[in-house]
Amino acid sequence: MTNLLILGRSGRMGQALVEAAEADAHAAVGKTHDHGENLLTAFAGVDAAIDFTVHNFTESVLNAALENNTPLVIGTTGHSDEEKARIVEASKTLPIVFAANYSVGVNTLFFLTQKAAQILGNDSFDIEVTEMHHKHKIDSPSGTARRLLEILNEETDTSYKEDVTHGREGNIGPRPAKEIGMHTLRGGDVVGDHTVMFAAEGERFELTHKASSRMTFSSGAVRAAIWLQGRAAGLYDMQDVLGLK
Repeated sequence: MTNLLILGRSGRMGQALVEAAEADAHAAVGKTHDHGENLLTAFAGVDAAIDFTVHNFTESVLNAALENNTPLVIGTTGHSDEEKARIVEASKTLPIVFAANYSVGVNTLFFLTQKAAQILGNDSFDIEVTEMHHKHKIDSPSGTARRLLEILNEETDTSYKEDVTHGREGNIGPRPAKEIGMHTLRGGDVVGDHTVMFAAEGERFELTHKASSRMTFSSGAVRAAIWLQGRAAGLYDMQDVLGLK
């Protein structure tokens, strides 16, 4: 039985994580933490911690995890390059799963996007990515969309900074050959929709994942926390957890 600490207890993801842990026969909610409570005390005596809070809280979470030698699952998105570097540094001491998305379906989308990009490329196919989330989401594009773009950049010899265009407006002229379009939608209570489109003359190929419940993410995060038990220090993602690498 993996004894878990759930951070951000009162948030929507925090509540879903508690529910997912309680529903898993191999996990238990040992402790929870919320804003204003003692973080070091919360980390004491648990087997792993799961953090889906906000990116500027990650530094404190890492320090507490290092102090208690606690394996960590990080599902928070929107980190700066400096914050990501701090996670990488901590992973030299702790086993950490750091993923843009913990859904099994989304990680299948990552896998299939990589394969599609390898097969179709961007010589004759134009690539576009769209994502939609609820109106309260604060980062854009989503962490999942960023990961999709990273995969596409890796497989098509393109750059996020140089070749990704976020929306279009005005008389912009013909589409550059290597351009990847990124389109972010926000509204209502949408949990998370992501589509990768490969469009060529005469045909269009699309990969889409739509989440209707946060339980898809929280159950995956609990699965990752259980998987971390006994792992060596290092930085892992859900592709490792699911054996897709």
